[in-house]
Amino acid sequence: MTESAGSGRDAEAVSRFVESFAAQLVEAGMPRMPARVFAALLSSDEGARTSAELGEQLRISPAAVSGAVRYLAQTHMVSREREPGSRRERYRVHGDQWYEALTNRETVLKRWEGALREGVTSLGADTPAGRRMAETLAFFEFVEVEIVQMMERWRVHREKTFGPE
Repeated sequence: MTESAGSGRDAEAVSRFVESFAAQLVEAGMPRMPARVFAALLSSDEGARTSAELGEQLRISPAAVSGAVRYLAQTHMVSREREPGSRRERYRVHGDQWYEALTNRETVLKRWEGALREGVTSLGADTPAGRRMAETLAFFEFVEVEIVQMMERWRVHREKTFGPE
């Protein structure tokens, strides 16, 4: 069932938005199908769709939906949930998906920091390459602290703007 039928929305306008926003996500580095699925979920009132609904809305195969959702779930952009009384899964985008995606990058930063520390040790802190590694390491350590502080400020701002969850 398409949402625009009951919501008074212009289905063509929604489709244009989904494709336009997806194109922006692709330009920023997200693969095309996950970008389209994410934009479709984000633009739905419920923030959730079944695989069949996504396939119908985006005119893509179940395999394309599955691959896109797998990518989005791994990057913490969507979650899977069972439809009540059914074996079908629904895919949901949450209001805090950006927060979750950014916060989960912390694990990646930690791994990079470890590798860079090894690089500084291996190359020697006094070599040009070692200094470059040390500067890169210092940048990631700085970013990590800033992200934590920024996320705390976001939580306060979000609650003030949108109320408690």
